Formats: sequence, structure tokens, C-alpha cells
Amino acid sequence: MNDRILVNSVLEWLPTESTSAEHLERILWVDSVADRVVVYSLNHAEALPIWRTYSEIVRAIEDSLVIRRSMDPYIRTVAPESDFLEKHRERWEKAWNVIKDMVTSEPEIYDEKSRGIWVRHACEEFGVTKTTVYKYLRKYWRGGKTKLALLPDYNHSGAAGQPRVPASGAKKRGRPSRLSKLDGVQKGVNVDADIQRIFAVGTHKFYNSKLKSPLNKAYKSIIGKYFNIGYRTENGERVPVLPDPSEYPTFGQYKYWFTKEFNLRTTVTARVGETGFNLRHRAVLGTSTPMARGPGSIFQLDATIADVYLVSRYDRTRIIGRPVIYVVIDVFSRLITGLAVTLKGPSWEGASLAIANATMNKKAFCQEYGIEIEDYMWPSCHLPKEILADRGEMLSKASDRLIHLGINVLNTPPYRADWKGIVEQTFRIANIEVIHWLPGAVRDRYRRRGEPDNRLDATLDLYEFTQILIKLILKHNQSHYMPWYQRETAMIQEHVDPVPLALWNWGIQHKSASLTQMPDNIVRLQLLPVAKASVTYKGIEFNGMHYSCERAIREQWFERARARGTSERWISHDLRTTDVIYIHLDEFGTMEPCELLERDARYKGQRLEDVLELQEMEKVSGDLFVGRQMQADVAYDAEVEGIVEKARKKTEAANPQKLSKRERTSSIRKNRADESERTDEQQVKAMHGDHVRAAKKDSQPVDKDPVVSFNDEPWNQRYSDRKSQDLAFLKSLHPDDEE
Repeated sequence: MNDRILVNSVLEWLPTESTSAEHLERILWVDSVADRVVVYSLNHAEALPIWRTYSEIVRAIEDSLVIRRSMDPYIRTVAPESDFLEKHRERWEKAWNVIKDMVTSEPEIYDEKSRGIWVRHACEEFGVTKTTVYKYLRKYWRGGKTKLALLPDYNHSGAAGQPRVPASGAKKRGRPSRLSKLDGVQKGVNVDADIQRIFAVGTHKFYNSKLKSPLNKAYKSIIGKYFNIGYRTENGERVPVLPDPSEYPTFGQYKYWFTKEFNLRTTVTARVGETGFNLRHRAVLGTSTPMARGPGSIFQLDATIADVYLVSRYDRTRIIGRPVIYVVIDVFSRLITGLAVTLKGPSWEGASLAIANATMNKKAFCQEYGIEIEDYMWPSCHLPKEILADRGEMLSKASDRLIHLGINVLNTPPYRADWKGIVEQTFRIANIEVIHWLPGAVRDRYRRRGEPDNRLDATLDLYEFTQILIKLILKHNQSHYMPWYQRETAMIQEHVDPVPLALWNWGIQHKSASLTQMPDNIVRLQLLPVAKASVTYKGIEFNGMHYSCERAIREQWFERARARGTSERWISHDLRTTDVIYIHLDEFGTMEPCELLERDARYKGQRLEDVLELQEMEKVSGDLFVGRQMQADVAYDAEVEGIVEKARKKTEAANPQKLSKRERTSSIRKNRADESERTDEQQVKAMHGDHVRAAKKDSQPVDKDPVVSFNDEPWNQRYSDRKSQDLAFLKSLHPDDEE
């Protein structure tokens, strides 16, 4: 039991029937063999050491009448600053010299007679009073029997931390103002309890508000509202009349009270709201790293609108706005595992592309953008165990598909981007290091008058901007040194640098496996956007583009579409490329890749946003041409009508009615031949001019009608027979018509 009764320990005696309150005692000396203990009461200022038996205290502890205090409120645990020691060293050393010989003589000092002798001797030697000696002894015993206990207790002087509220009508306290020095009269008012209440009410009304008034404006409003001596009317408005400045508190007094009394959390929350406080002003006492047990344990996903304007890949004179960047980052290693850049606002569609990118081989991904890397340079091609993302991207029924991939979705509360601090910090670094220095970058929220419009500097298209981001990610993963990263002991022992790629590789080897992989068709089915395509006789049509696959050709989909009409099929597609779509064959996830047909080769290698923009641009161009087309159609119709009208008049002038219908129709073949000869002659003349006329003079005469020669007997006979047959047929149809 000796370990329960030790020198300097503090015992708390609990209340009993005979004692109404607990009291504390310090153990000064112990002799368990002789069954003697010396204690000192800590509750009485004039206490002296008293003797108890060891067995008495042991029984009291066993009977739960006494407990040993684990905290000692009287002992000095920390030495004061060196400046304090130098300032008070002389008094401190003097007090110690007075009692050092007697306090080391134990247990004689605890005997009343022996102690009296020691005290008288000290009084004579050091010229101090008996009261002073006992004051030193009591401080020594109360403070834990250490020399530090004799230091002056100035920290307990002056009611430190206690407000000093002056009485009403008391003399002005504080340093005299400059005006007071002129006439020697102290001017101004003391901030008493009434003024402090006015300050509190006025601060709540004028400062702790969504108006976010500065402190000096709040002060002026308080003075005008609560310290005026009346009102006067100026221009129809009531204006407060203030007394002499010496009769109301100064701004310095108000600021002193405000700094001392105001509650920072309450004030900031009232001015910016609870969300604003949590996002930008709360204490940051933790880190995200302990949340992750290894690579793939938690991925953070977020989207941001890049501060740069881009141009169209088809028409670089067209500014297409600012892209949206989606980034997936591993919490454990800070390795960026997925990227997507689109023109659509933050949504599940873009988030799913970033997650899908996190699962794909990065070497193949970089090759699509003309960047050659090795697998070890960007090794992530996995699904995580959990994803932490904004509600904006994940509040979609489609986001439930992640559950089918074995991913647990963690959503942050609304307006709490700070819960995804890792990926938010990544965006900040990207803006500072790269984006803000690109042509077309937006550096300020608002453009001041006279400043150039940075949008007109836009130079990069979406493909080129994605190339820059890929290179930034490769640099981040391989060489972003993080001195603030709290490495584990094993990492330090193995000299693992706090760089994302090094941490990722170390975690893969030494941490629990949280990374998973799924077949590509399952990932596509769950993550890629789903839409409907039409099977037509021209191909599988989707967004004006046509695709085909081996199954469609083998099963004659297109021939059936021509015979029976079009049909619809569900597909999955990637917004980043139009080269291929994946047609759904059944409800079990079976998909067939369909490639873009050669007829739409102009869309090959393009992003879907670029293709849709081109199609829209062509539609707009067509709409703009409608007016010209309509004007051309109207002019053509008018000119045709004019030509027809002139021809009608010429024909009527030739009086065709003088000939019978039979006469007009019987010689059509001959008329055609004559007209053809004349037309040919005119065309040859127009083409060759005088050379034709010279040639005709030297040539022999020819028949006028070389096309048909009625002197040819076989031809005459055949023509006469055919003519007789035609006349007989017509007469059978119209027997009464003699013509």
C-alpha cells in the first residue's frame, strides 16, 4: 500500500457526518515503519503541519473516505519566463536562504518545539520577522516542497481577467486626451455597465448583420442612435443631434470593448452565415489523410469551371466559353487518378467520365492526346472503395450505378467544399501554376473599365487545353513535394519521399488492398452516358453520325430497317470521342462496339461537344442562308414566268390555229430534225466562227435533209407499213373521228 501514500501527494477527505465539507491535505513526510505521517492542510491559510498515523490514512482510503487527487492545483509545474526570474530573483533567493536549512531537516521541522528554535534562529540571522519566516514555510509546503513555490505570486494580484467597471460619476480613467492636455481638465466618459450594455445592443444591431458594416460605421450608428440629445429636421428627414464629444465614448473605447468582449464565432456567423463560417473561418484541426487506410480507400471527386476561355476546334475565330474540369484524387497518396474536361456544367455525366477515366489505362489515354508515357508514370487504373463528392454531382439517380461497381458514395453537406480540401487545393494549385498564365485566362472576377477583355485572347481549343492538364497531372504525380504530409514511421525508415507517386507505390506494397478492377464492359455500362440510337438503312444513327458493327452486318439490321422501317436501340457513348459507341445487346451488360462509318469521316477523332457545335454551326449557317435562298427562288420563278409569257405571245403571233391538229402533230419528227440541224449549225458557228464558213464553201453540196432520206426504198416501205398500222389503231379507238 506504500504506493498509495507518497510524499507530496494530495489527499481529499470526503464529507462525513462530523464534517460538512471536503478538505485537502498534502503529504509532507512518511514513515510507514513507525506508522507516522506528516500532513499539511491546503484549505487553511494559517495551517501548520500535523501528525497522523499511517494506518489511519490507509483505513480511510480503503473505506473510501479519502481519495488521492491526480491533479495538484497548488504545485508549480512550469518555471516562469527568464525575464520574470531575473526581475524577482533577489527576493526569491532571499526567501529560500531563510528556510533552506530548516526545511531539509526532516522530520525535526515538523515538531513544534524544534520548529520554534529554527524560526528564532532565522529571524536573528536574516533580520526578518517571525511572521515572514512562517509565510515562507507555508508557501513552501503548500507549493509542493520545491524552491519554485517561493516565487512571488504576482499572477494572482490585481484581479487578472476580472472586469473593472467604474462607479457612476467616477473620475475619468485612462491616459488624458490631447484636448485634456490643453486646459488640464480630464475630458471624456468612463465605459460603465450601462454603456457596455448599449455597446452590446448596438453591436448586435449594426455590426452583427448581413450588411457587413465596418466597425467604425457600426460605432457611428451606435452613437447616433443611443447617445443623441434629440433630433432636428433637415430636408424632411430626422437627424440626430449629438452632445459634445466629451460626453460620449470614443471609437477607441468602443474598439477596446469590442476586441475584449465580442464572441468571434457569433459575430462572424452573423455576418457571413453559418455556411460561410464553416467554409472560410472555422478552425482546421484535422487532416484527410487518416481517413484513408491506403491507396484506393477513398477518392475525392470535384468539378470546377476553369478560369480560361477556349476556342472552337472547327472554327478558331469562335470563342466557346470556359471548360469544366473534373478531377479524381486519391486521399492517401494525393495521386490524381482521373480527369475529364467537358463543356457541360458540373453534373453526374461529367463526374462519371472522370471516374471512368480513373479505371482506364493511362498510357492509352495519353496516346489519344499525342502524349507518350510508360505505365509506371501514371499507374492508376482502378476503382476505389469509397468516393467523396459534392451532392451536385452525385444527387442523380444515375449515380446509384456506382453501387453496382462496389463503390460507396459519400456526399458532402451543401456548401461545404472544405470537406474535400485535397481536391480543392489541387484546383487552386492548377490555377496558380498554369491556368492563370494561359491566353484567354480570367484573373479577376470583374473587369474594370479600360482594361482589355481577356476573352479576346482565347487561343487554345478543348483538345489542347486537355493536353496541358495531362502534362500538369504527370508533373504533380511525379514531382509534387509535400513537406506538410505526415509520413508514417515506416515511410520515414524506408526513405519514402512525400511525393504522390512514391506514396502510391509504397501504399500498394504495404497497405491493405482497397483498389478493385472491373471488366471494361461493366464499367462502360455503369459509368458512360446512356442514350438511344436509331437503326436505319444508312447505319446506326446517333447525333447525326452513322455507325456499324459486325453483328449488325451479319444479322442484316440495315436491310431490315429499309424493308420494315427504323428501330431504336440503347447505347453507351463517351463524350470525349465520336469514333465508337457501344450498343446494348441485352439486359446483362453485353455490349458491341460500333465504329464510325467512312461517310462521316470528318467527325473522326473529335469530341462529341465539338461535333455538336459544328452541327449547330452548320444549322445556323443554313438558317442565315434561308433569306438568300428564298430570294433566289422567287427571282427564278419570276424570270421563268416572263420567258413563258414572251414565248406564248410569239406563238400566238405565229397563228398556229390555221393548221389542223393533225398537221401540227404529224411532222414532229421532221420538225425535230430540222431544228436540230439549225441548232447544231448555230452552235458550231458560235464555237468555231470563220473557220466553219470557209470550210463550207470548199465542200460539196449536200441534201437539205440528211437525217431522213425518203428515196431509200427499204426505209420508205417500213415507214409506210408502220404508218398504216398506227392509223388503223387510232381508228379503232375513235371510229367517229374522220381526222
